[in-house]
Amino acid sequence: MDRPELPPAQLHAFVVLAEELHFGHAAARLGIAQPPFSQQIRRLEEKVGYALFDREPGRVRLTPAGRALLPAARQALAGLADGLAAARAVGSGRSGRLRIGFAASLALTVLPGLLRDFRQRFPDAHLDIREMTTAPQLDALRDRTIDIGLLREPPADVSELGFRTVLSEPFVAVLPAAHPLAARRTVPLAELAGEPFVLLPRAVGPQLYDRITGLCEKAGFTPRISQHAVEWQTVCALVETGLGVSLAPASIRRVRLKGVAFRRIVPGTARTRVAVAWRENDRNPLIARLLETIGQSPRPTP
Repeated sequence: MDRPELPPAQLHAFVVLAEELHFGHAAARLGIAQPPFSQQIRRLEEKVGYALFDREPGRVRLTPAGRALLPAARQALAGLADGLAAARAVGSGRSGRLRIGFAASLALTVLPGLLRDFRQRFPDAHLDIREMTTAPQLDALRDRTIDIGLLREPPADVSELGFRTVLSEPFVAVLPAAHPLAARRTVPLAELAGEPFVLLPRAVGPQLYDRITGLCEKAGFTPRISQHAVEWQTVCALVETGLGVSLAPASIRRVRLKGVAFRRIVPGTARTRVAVAWRENDRNPLIARLLETIGQSPRPTP
């Protein structure tokens, strides 16, 4: 079937005339002179191939062809108006879809408040939230399968991505509650030298893994890693069973396990960085809106 070429201006003129049933009143309603208005109606009738109005002295009424066209004309104009409104909403960043990857531990700090604030500001935006560790987030950003990443210890050598720090938090020692060091308020990092460690695999977060092992090496030892776990909650669960100890971001203290103790470490100057990441050349306006929300939202306390 050939697609008909019916300009919206002609359809609009037709619908207005069908409602007014008076050429002068319809032209005035549209704010144009009657002769060009009448020309629009005639051109539409030429495209249809049949008269749409019966014209009699002092009277205008729809023909059967006009009555058949009217519902479709109204639907077409309404669809166009809806499409224009949707395009403007997406273009302005008030609507659209935003795919967000996040590290699981950030559900304990950054994520809830950020999503709440963003949804309050932009209730018509659709958020697609995906849990993933840092390295998969970076791959997903490059592959354009997510638009925003919330991750730990972003790399410094990724030119096509932008990063902004959201939160900086200290590390804590994660110990079985029965461990002798759990009786202290602070734990000298060097005293963990003989302990087996439970850590995230380096592949899922190379910068964070290197940061933790680097802290241990600075304290005079290389950590003996006995077990890996992909998520911090799992790390804590394995520590609770006595498989080892760990170093983790301070926000992990919000994981409530009776058999786990979280203690500040000495020296306590080392911190881990949480950042938002995005493609610098991405034109999705919702990215800018999310960055604005991050800038206006209060920072959570680790």
